[in-house]
Amino acid sequence: MSFRLQPQAPAFPNRCQLFGPGSNTKLFAKMAASAADVINLDLEDSVAPDDKVQARANIIEAIRTVDWGNKIISVRINGLDTPWWYRDVVEVMEQAGDRLDRIMIPKVGCGADLYAVDALVTGIERATGRTKPVDFEVIIESAAGIAHVEEIAAASPRLKAMSLGAADFAASMGMQTTGIGGTQEDYYMLREGQKYWSDPWHWAQAAIVAACRTHGVLPVDGPFGDFSDDEGYRAQALRSATLGMVGKWAIHPKQIALANEVFTPPEAKVAEARAILSAMEEAKRSGAGATVYNGRLVDIASIKQAEVIVKQAELIAASL
Repeated sequence: MSFRLQPQAPAFPNRCQLFGPGSNTKLFAKMAASAADVINLDLEDSVAPDDKVQARANIIEAIRTVDWGNKIISVRINGLDTPWWYRDVVEVMEQAGDRLDRIMIPKVGCGADLYAVDALVTGIERATGRTKPVDFEVIIESAAGIAHVEEIAAASPRLKAMSLGAADFAASMGMQTTGIGGTQEDYYMLREGQKYWSDPWHWAQAAIVAACRTHGVLPVDGPFGDFSDDEGYRAQALRSATLGMVGKWAIHPKQIALANEVFTPPEAKVAEARAILSAMEEAKRSGAGATVYNGRLVDIASIKQAEVIVKQAELIAASL
């Protein structure tokens, strides 16, 4: 382990982030009643330019009046290259009240993007006397974003979560696909005439996980566009969970249960992790640094692996 210890990520469930456009007020109550851990009220891609101002007012009213329970409430502002973002921040921060938990910043390309929003948010908090700091989450959606991903992960103490936005990322990278997440038809390997599909997003997700874990930020999988494909969504989520991501977006209500299923450790896996911890505790009492569990060697590194699973399960159980 490096002399500089890896900071702990925030301790709250982030299994599913449910998105809904600020222009559709009928969705707000349904989102509040859902099983999602995080609600993302959107002012960006899902809202037409002519509807931006009204959507902002809708979201402010909803944050103040809807009973959101214990969900994390986040507002996705417009990109910093648009004429809307600063009013998004100012009006939401000044009018939505303390129920606002996060601001999601899209299309972040460098650490300075967070600095700009942080300066504005900090000024508003000081001017209004707000005592509950607003957190940030960001979306990596460009070649610049992935190239500067560690700089971004370290850019602000407000940053709590980071996601990969597959569609804009693919466009920025010049990828020949219109798919949003999942495997892609032409991205395969050939062996003895048989095609084997791999994951074109894997390397970017791994880079995000590494940057996030280095700086104590939660890595989250982004959208899966084909909401008619439950198995494709589940497969993508399982790959992401295996890499170390803690949750996934839902762009349709049916994806909520899938995300919660994948990112909640199953009872059998939790039981095995607890058994490994118990076996290692017994080994320590006898002066051993390793032992055998179910025919395989387990040691101090195994404790760390098992603790990840147990802590995640306990965190989710405590939130229910």
